[in-house]
Amino acid sequence: MEQKIHHTIIIGSGPAGYTAAIYAARANMHPLLFTGVEPGGQLMITTEVENYPGYPEGVQGPKMMDDLQKQAERFQTEIKFEVITKVDFTGPVHKIWTESGEEFQAHTIIISTGASAKWLGLESENKLKNRGVSACAVCDGFFFKGLPVGIVGAGDTAAEEASYLAKLSPEVHLLVRRDVMRASKIMQERVLNNPKIKVHWNTEAIEIIGEEEVEAVRIINNKTNEESTIAVKGFFIAIGHQPNSAPFVNWLDMDDQGYIRTVPGTSKTNVPGVFASGDVQDRIYRQAVTAAGSGCMAALDAERYLVANGIL
Repeated sequence: MEQKIHHTIIIGSGPAGYTAAIYAARANMHPLLFTGVEPGGQLMITTEVENYPGYPEGVQGPKMMDDLQKQAERFQTEIKFEVITKVDFTGPVHKIWTESGEEFQAHTIIISTGASAKWLGLESENKLKNRGVSACAVCDGFFFKGLPVGIVGAGDTAAEEASYLAKLSPEVHLLVRRDVMRASKIMQERVLNNPKIKVHWNTEAIEIIGEEEVEAVRIINNKTNEESTIAVKGFFIAIGHQPNSAPFVNWLDMDDQGYIRTVPGTSKTNVPGVFASGDVQDRIYRQAVTAAGSGCMAALDAERYLVANGIL
């Protein structure tokens, strides 16, 4: 039986993937979407979302992703709850394979596989995720307005998020594993000159304390081995993200962290007919609304590619 060639295949099902599907489906591109290992992406482990337009009372992350999925399905997007593990981007028709080994082909591919936050690996951290433990201060910092918070990290992201939290919280405890920060000089100066931010050098978190919500964090000075406890109501992990780009490593241009490079102002990659949207190509903003916007861009870019090549 001859292999069906789809107009477009979307890999990933967060705000970028589902938005791309909505636009592609309405353009009669008959998209096929693979959800990946985390259907709905990072918002599936997010509780209250208050900064996405159109939800004046806020919305639970899983509910929002369910709404986006239903909207995509309303326009006949075909959704498969499978993981893509291998691709072949040679030639005008692109090939992908699922974890089970099934092959699919398409004229265009939209990659929306997102990025996963790096965690400390503490048992208490996992228990209290979304109960005061978060990997996004910009997303969740507002819930701790007026309360003491902690944050761990030493790079620009940690410095930026500590500065953001200091606008909301009277007391921000920044845990830095070494006696120096990796952040750029200007970001370090902002942190060190902010009276609300207390930097704990040579310090690591060993336990996040609390039953139903965060109450404190137990820390250790890795030079003196002295342990102590800091009372906090929110604890933020800012040690980086890992883009979910592994299947595309030998095909697409990426930066030194594995984020897919796109032509500025577009979703185009270095391979014609292959587009990238959402957090897998965005190391700066990483917000649901920017991911959705780039998903729209990817669908429009893919549609124009199909029209220009006489396929659509």
